Amino acid sequence: MIKIKSKKGYLIALESVAMTDIVMNMFIFFFISFSLIYTFSPTIVSRISVNLPKASSAVALEGSEKVIIAISGEGEYFINDDRVKAGDLKKALRARLSDNPDISLLLKIDGAAQFGRVAKALDAINELNISRVSVAAVKGE
Repeated sequence: MIKIKSKKGYLIALESVAMTDIVMNMFIFFFISFSLIYTFSPTIVSRISVNLPKASSAVALEGSEKVIIAISGEGEYFINDDRVKAGDLKKALRARLSDNPDISLLLKIDGAAQFGRVAKALDAINELNISRVSVAAVKGE
């Protein structure tokens, strides 16, 4: 008896591979999109930890374009989360305001910051003729 071998070809279905590829591309797209949305969100004010003093009449600052100057308790200056040396504060502010001179400025001062550091920041703001300045505070009870 002779065995006849049949050629059984297996038909490979590639539909699942294509669907997996599409789903993976969608994951990558959404991860990158949400990361960029979070990074450039105007609701993220600042990541610098500053213990703001309490005030009885604190109100929220409105408007989308603002420069934030933070003075930490250790006396470090930050402009929009970028550390700035004390001697370069005015130059860095001038560079930030060169694109839009009518931009508003928010001054966040830690309650433990020395007044000399605050005076230096206010002096730089005054020399650059910045008129739209707000000081951050937490509404007290």
